[in-house]
This record gives sequence, structure tokens and C-alpha cells, in this order.
Amino acid sequence: MNYQIKINDAATVEQMPGYWTNEDYKQLLGKFNYPDADKASNDTLNELLLMAITDYEPNEAAAILLAYKLGEELNEGQIDQISNDMLLDKIVEEYPDISLHARLFHINQLLYKAFNGKFPNTKATLIDCTITPLDEDAATELTREMALKLLGAGLSDSNLVKRLFTEQMAGDKSFPEAESILWELKPAANHLYSILTSENWISTDDFTSHEFEGAVENTELLEQD
Repeated sequence: MNYQIKINDAATVEQMPGYWTNEDYKQLLGKFNYPDADKASNDTLNELLLMAITDYEPNEAAAILLAYKLGEELNEGQIDQISNDMLLDKIVEEYPDISLHARLFHINQLLYKAFNGKFPNTKATLIDCTITPLDEDAATELTREMALKLLGAGLSDSNLVKRLFTEQMAGDKSFPEAESILWELKPAANHLYSILTSENWISTDDFTSHEFEGAVENTELLEQD
């Protein structure tokens, strides 16, 4: 199916407001031994957590956050290793399991802000785009895989996704990694989409055009057939 893609805006961001909820802040304040977190006003929770985090050594604070967000996927040894590696390397980009990258990004940036740059600064790319089916009668809900393949039509050949996943991006082969490469795909009215990914996967400079056409099949439907 053919689509018209227009990149309305592509920006580099260092954090996504709203990712950490007030409930997250309260639970984390408890884990960082801050008293009476439930009595604090919501508009102070972020700053209180940042202060509470700095009462710990950077690697200790990282381990607490990792256990909170990734405790079901990582064991104690892995958390200990990552908490130390995060001070030296961009684990967000280098950790082998890319399904963890989005959460590692949000954890890293909270630590980066709390410790005033002791952790490497990692960045994301926020893309606001319009993806319009050229045949409205055949319109279908876009999956992350479909959206990523469509974006590929406007990306340079040097883009990391196109280099690492050449076959998947070029054709209709199943591309499960797309679920982890695109961290968020939020649809809105009038075929508008908000897409969040790592700057490592897609940077603002990777786009060779801001208006282009692409073609993709819904692989979920193909697999059902």
C-alpha cells in the first residue's frame, strides 16, 4: 500500500516530559528513603526525587532506578554491571537487548540531570509527521514496523537502521526489532503521528527529504494469510 509521508517537525530531545508519573516519583522517593513522600505536593515531586537521588553514590542510584524499571527483566548481577557501565558508556545505545533501550534512556536522563552531567548525555529524536494512505479505502492502522519502513523512504543510506536491517527495511520481511527501535508511535487525527526513537537510530540529519512517498504491506495481515 502506498503512502504520502510529510515530516512536519523533527527535533532532538534530552527527555520526554510525562514519562515519569507522580506515582513513579512517590514510589521512587520511598526507595531512596525520602520520608513522607505521600504528603508532598505533586509539583515538587520531581525536584524532591532529584535531590533524594544525589544522597546516593551515582552507581547506587542507578541500581535503584534499574531495579525499579527493569527488575523483572534483569537479575541482580546484570543490574550491578549496568549501573557501573552507565557512568562510562552510552548503555542506551550499546546494550545488546534493544527492547530495553527506551527505558534505559529515561533512566539515564534522570540520572544525568540529578548528577549534573556525571552520566553520559543521551538523546532521542521526536518526529511529528503526517502519514497519509493514497488509497483511503484500503487504509489500515499503522504498526511500528510499517511506520519505520515508511520513514526509511526518506532516510539516507548511511542511516544506522537501514545499514543494520537492510533486508527488513527494503522489503516485506517481518521486522520484530521495529517494536524496540521506535519507542513510541502515537496517532492523532488527520493521519498525524508522533514518533519517538533514539538519536542513534534516527537523527534529524538522517532525513534527505521532508516530503516523500513510501510503500509497505501490513505484515500482520500477511502472516495471517
